[in-house]
Amino acid sequence: MNAEIGVYKKQNGYIKNSILILLAFATAFFPRIVEAIGAPAPVNFLHFVIVPLACSIVIIKTRVRDKTQISIAESLLIGLLIMLGVMTGSALLNQAGVINVFLALMLLSEPFLLLLAIICVPFSLESFKRFKTWVLGFVAVHIFLAFAQHFLIILGILHVTQMTREDNVQGVFYLSGSGHVVGASVSMSFGLYFLISAKTVPIWLRVSVFFAAFLQLLFADAKQVLTVWLVAWLLLIILKLRDLRTTLQYLIAAILVGYALLWCLQNLEAFRAFNGWLRPELYGPDGKATILKTAPFTIVTSYYKSPLNWLFGLGPGHTVGRLGGWMLKDYGNLLKPLGATTHPASAAVWAFWNSPDYYWLNSSFFAPLWGWVGIWGDIGFVGLGAYLYVCSIVWRRICLNDFSKFQMLTVMIYGFIFTQMEEPGYMLSIASLIGLAWQERRITRAVRQRSSYLSTDA
Repeated sequence: MNAEIGVYKKQNGYIKNSILILLAFATAFFPRIVEAIGAPAPVNFLHFVIVPLACSIVIIKTRVRDKTQISIAESLLIGLLIMLGVMTGSALLNQAGVINVFLALMLLSEPFLLLLAIICVPFSLESFKRFKTWVLGFVAVHIFLAFAQHFLIILGILHVTQMTREDNVQGVFYLSGSGHVVGASVSMSFGLYFLISAKTVPIWLRVSVFFAAFLQLLFADAKQVLTVWLVAWLLLIILKLRDLRTTLQYLIAAILVGYALLWCLQNLEAFRAFNGWLRPELYGPDGKATILKTAPFTIVTSYYKSPLNWLFGLGPGHTVGRLGGWMLKDYGNLLKPLGATTHPASAAVWAFWNSPDYYWLNSSFFAPLWGWVGIWGDIGFVGLGAYLYVCSIVWRRICLNDFSKFQMLTVMIYGFIFTQMEEPGYMLSIASLIGLAWQERRITRAVRQRSSYLSTDA
């Protein structure tokens, strides 16, 4: 009981720890927009140093005595060490550079490190509110920038740099390839969290914030966000089958939302762009979209030289993950002098995508570069298993309510679409929201126990 009550006493260093976490989050959340206004390209790599350093300081300095928090921290750290060991083994097998191992590990482990740091802070009720306000404030800035970009583009003041003007509605992820999808994903997750957690805020304001996030999705023409949310919702319903009442509530809501969206697709101009890829012939066994999406399996395995490649892949950054598919291609002049290595498998997948038969499938929804196949290609089935083990810890030990489970499901689904599962700004945003939900649950429980203790003592 004393450990629970003690959370409300002022802890030495808790302010510094929360500031370190906010700094770490900011370095991953804002670099795109900072680069867009003139900062040099290396600003995009700053978080690879700040996040592990800041989170390590928080974890080492924590004064948490709660056995549950300590147990979760130990499990996550062991899981991340296993991932490091697998990546190192894969790099040695495939002669990948040390910088490849570091960047690949950070792309996958940063959100877990940030989440671990958040749950290790012994927040008081007041300090948690301040921390939560800052995190949500960062996302509010993002939504404001997205709306500003939309209207500035309409007025012809903001120059269109992407394929369509909708693709330029990206918020803080401005001037990144799929920034409109990433930006809409972050905003919708924030809107949902605010809608269900800000219980002291008037309902009209909470609904307005969620509606603003949904408008950003429409402005950005981020079709796949809706698709991912509907699939995640369906999976959550299936997972809740043992709770008949909740299942019926979710199922009825899903049917109503589904019919509403179908009507909007057929009748409202703002939704017409969502009909662009509703072509069944693309998705059959011999459909162009299916062939393009599954191409990495054939191409990657064609470069296997040993049965060990099935277990440990072709090496960190050597196939179609975010590192091998994009970063080493876009930032080769910065990374190759540091010893970064590449592999012909990445170029082969890009060549297939750019071939005359498939180049017109230019939506990220059909991209052959996607999260799960990137992990498998880089570090094999053993590495994929190690990553899933870490994810299972978060699912079982930290995702204790439907909101957190829903967010985790959306991340898993995005892993089948593009490399968003390795997008630092998006992943650290989701990790922060899950961490906030976990801390909120813990603090609420502690408040109730404290009230019960005081009542008994009186």
